[in-house]
Amino acid sequence: MVDIIEIYVHWYAGRSKSELATSLGVDRKTVRKYLAPAELSGITPGGPPMSEDDWAKLIKSWFPELADRRLRQITWDQFDEHRDYISSLLGTVTVTTIHQRLRDERGVRASRSSLHRWIEATLPGETKRSQVTVLRDEVEPGSEAQIDYGFLGQWTNPRTGKRHRVWAFVMVLPASRHMFIRPVLTLDQHAWTESHVAAFTFFGGVPRRLVPDNLRTGVDKPDLYDPKINKAYAELASHYGALVDPARAGKPKDKPRVERPMPYIRDSFWRGREFVSVEHMQAEAIGWCGKVAGRRQCRPLGGASPLSVFEAIEAEVLLPLPETPFVLARWSTAVVGPDIHIKVGRTLYSVPWKLIGRRVDVRSTATMVQVFLDGDLVKTHAALEQGKRTDKTDYPPEKIAFQMKTPIWCRTQAGQVGGACREVVESLLEVGALYRLRAAQGILGLRKKYGETRLEAACAKAIAVGDPSYRTIKGILIAGTETDPEPETGDAGAAAFLHGPQGLFATVETPDAADGDHDDQGQDGVA
Repeated sequence: MVDIIEIYVHWYAGRSKSELATSLGVDRKTVRKYLAPAELSGITPGGPPMSEDDWAKLIKSWFPELADRRLRQITWDQFDEHRDYISSLLGTVTVTTIHQRLRDERGVRASRSSLHRWIEATLPGETKRSQVTVLRDEVEPGSEAQIDYGFLGQWTNPRTGKRHRVWAFVMVLPASRHMFIRPVLTLDQHAWTESHVAAFTFFGGVPRRLVPDNLRTGVDKPDLYDPKINKAYAELASHYGALVDPARAGKPKDKPRVERPMPYIRDSFWRGREFVSVEHMQAEAIGWCGKVAGRRQCRPLGGASPLSVFEAIEAEVLLPLPETPFVLARWSTAVVGPDIHIKVGRTLYSVPWKLIGRRVDVRSTATMVQVFLDGDLVKTHAALEQGKRTDKTDYPPEKIAFQMKTPIWCRTQAGQVGGACREVVESLLEVGALYRLRAAQGILGLRKKYGETRLEAACAKAIAVGDPSYRTIKGILIAGTETDPEPETGDAGAAAFLHGPQGLFATVETPDAADGDHDDQGQDGVA
């Protein structure tokens, strides 16, 4: 259904049924058949913007029998079998007749356009079709804008003394010949999208179809039948509701209205003038477009000026500007390194560790950086001009356990265990928190093996004997003496606990003070 969707998209953008039939190599009856439900539903070209998904849903409801999204795939193998027959007919009859005979007499099920391409690639020199110039039909007002870059010349920045090559972004509306130009120093993606936004603002609306050259700033992969539009340009077209229809690579006649004015722009706007900055150039260019280029007499318009024709027939039929402004974004790709970071401009940003080694798409704006994997958003950061942004949660938990369990975390967890545990942790972190942080983490880690109840009791016991340390608390838990009664004698009893479980096992208990016979001996009897 891709080809069917294409019929609807181009028809909705303003192309006639005859143009669609000729361009796509299908019969006009077929075009009328598929467009009939849309016309019966009251849909007319030039209405509110509709995406391909919107058309797909409508087509599915109109033609439920179309289970496959694609029309049949054609290959050139079918023509190879009849090479001699095709060669014998070339020069005698037209290619259209050859296609008709192959279809009717030899059962070849392939489009006429496929046959044209096969002849050009396989039988060069046997047809002069490529030398024939076909005049383009007149473009309907508001239906198209032709776009290109043109070289203006060299410019020396008076502030820095540095010499620059200056280019002009040019957008021309073929119906009225009204044009917009914007001088730029770089031909990057940002300048391309920024110039489009400025052009739409200048015209006060948006043409339904954009016909750019196959520049990498707008088209990632030039192709006659399946050009790959880059993400930034596709995002801009979607926001403004326009259709991007690139010209064929190396075919300037696909956009003659923007090719012809370049000498005039260089002569009238650029030569012999001085500019103090790029901003000055761009401001002067807008004034020149309205006051000079817009008011010139144009012979193809019968001597009328482009601006007057634009205001009379084209301004009101352009698509309206969206209510929300377009957010200028830069798209790039990056590979996630072993340190879980990607480089975007002069800044490093972290992404989830499971994406190490994967290639991701990055969308950057003035305030935000978004990372996508296969079209799904996987990470968002606040933009930083230079430096490093790291979200510690992007690391594997075991790699940053120490960093994640901060003093604040330790105090909070200790409070959940009990008052004694909180007192032990607070005393450890009171002075030199970073040096004693591992001890606090170790005490809280004992919960896994011994539980919170036993840990709280062991902390209370350690406080009672005067040694609230990790080693003592662990020794008490190993020995299982956290619930034993506290010794009544001071120093010797405390010493037993200070030495951990081995000391506990080696110590001989002191008789109860109630016996009254051993006050002077204390707890000095050992095995």
